[in-house]
Amino acid sequence: MIAQPLTTNLIGHESVIGEGDSFQAYAPAQGDLLPDEFTNVTAEQADIAVQKAQAAFAPYQKLSPQQRADFLDAIAAEIENLGDALIERAVLESGLPTGRIAGERGRTTGQLRLFANLLREGSWVDARINPALPDRQPLPRPDLRRMLVPLGPVVVFGASNFPLAFSVAGGDTASALAAGCPVVCKAHPSHPGTSSMVGSAIATAAQKTGMPDGVFSLLHADNEVAQRLVAHPAIKAVGFTGSRRGGLALLRVAQERPEPIPVYAEMSAVNPLIVLPGSIAEDPTKVAAGLAASVTLGVGQFCTNPGLVFMLDGGESLTNAFLETVAEKIRATAPATMLNAGIQQAYQKGVQQIRVLPGVHLLAEAETDADESRTEGRPTVLTTTAPLFMSNTDLSHEIFGPSSLVVICQTEAELADCIDSLEGQLTATLYATPDELQQSAYDWIGRLQEKAGRVLFGGFPTGVEVCEAMTHGGPFPATSDSRTTSVGTAAILRWVRPVSYQSFPDALLPPALQNGNPLGIWRNVDGVLTKD
Repeated sequence: MIAQPLTTNLIGHESVIGEGDSFQAYAPAQGDLLPDEFTNVTAEQADIAVQKAQAAFAPYQKLSPQQRADFLDAIAAEIENLGDALIERAVLESGLPTGRIAGERGRTTGQLRLFANLLREGSWVDARINPALPDRQPLPRPDLRRMLVPLGPVVVFGASNFPLAFSVAGGDTASALAAGCPVVCKAHPSHPGTSSMVGSAIATAAQKTGMPDGVFSLLHADNEVAQRLVAHPAIKAVGFTGSRRGGLALLRVAQERPEPIPVYAEMSAVNPLIVLPGSIAEDPTKVAAGLAASVTLGVGQFCTNPGLVFMLDGGESLTNAFLETVAEKIRATAPATMLNAGIQQAYQKGVQQIRVLPGVHLLAEAETDADESRTEGRPTVLTTTAPLFMSNTDLSHEIFGPSSLVVICQTEAELADCIDSLEGQLTATLYATPDELQQSAYDWIGRLQEKAGRVLFGGFPTGVEVCEAMTHGGPFPATSDSRTTSVGTAAILRWVRPVSYQSFPDALLPPALQNGNPLGIWRNVDGVLTKD
């Protein structure tokens, strides 16, 4: 029996039933629809949400940093107040294990509090002050003061693979709200119930802390309405995590507007891992076991999943020991439920398309067949040679799921050609000894730096620390703007622009630029960092 439609859309402080099509959530581990019924908003309802966001912008950006920080802290507290019900719903809708979702909830609330602390510290506004020099010759200098200010209302698209940390209250929303930008969030259809619960937590926090109506809206919407949100003249930027096709579609809409706007889209990466012989000479099995674990972590549904391995052949015994350990670990890893049927089918198709190519060989796959009724993906690792990899660009494309392709390179020149042929990546990992790097004729670190936003020396890329120094971005098509990050405190810089104030009376300046420094933040005054 289908339940009555849920009032799961939030247009500002108001909970509404969408007037568009209805749909049901899917439980991938059960292979079945859930009884709850959700409703999409119409274009007219979406317009109302944007209008509310536009009206909220002026009062919201004028709030003190402390008030916005209190709002973010309140969101984190309200998410925690949802208790086990949120965890259970997210597990049901994503097929991810309870421990993973519990950890992701902690990451979500942690990054909200991280941005709250950033606001209280305050120096992120990059205040720069050059006091007037009226007696300077040959021309006097006017008083000039510069800082970062919010862009305006933004649209955030929830991601499929992180129902909490990259979705309704995820990094995009947290950083945009911290910057002073109202957010209209488009929920991902793979986890509508989870999205609705988190959206309600944000709405509760907004009302408890006295935020203006329209500072946040949550909408279930089809693709047509989603694109209309991006095209709305009041929207000033977009945050997106998903497929290359989806990201490029939004980018086109944003660029075709009378006023083009930035789209910060994280789209596609294979995150190459480079293995030089010296790094595994003592124990090739250790790195191989870690690689297999990284490839299959979360059923391979991390945007930092190492989908390509370039191995410089160090001799038959060394290479074989590495490959045999990878194969052993992959065979022992059971298939597991993927996020939804579409992702599972795309994964299955992608693996099949490359495993039948000439010169591509199956190294190993899980011994147990995948159960399609449970939307399972079967871990798979394939191998090929560098010349064959270079001859077929299909081998460099992302396959979203628990698979990887190992490319055996006979010479450093082959390895360099393979790396140079790659598109932009989120990460690139280098296994090598310092001696190998110093003695090589190739600048491996420089090559990888050109290709990725995060370069690792050892380890595996599937852990993304939320902190000040993290870059989660990279050259196209990893992201649409390689100068930015979607993880860490620097993510706030996507939602702001610089403004200079010239010859203003002190009382009319923003507090961050006033002579007395009432916020007590670090500022650049004539080239010197000071709190004076």
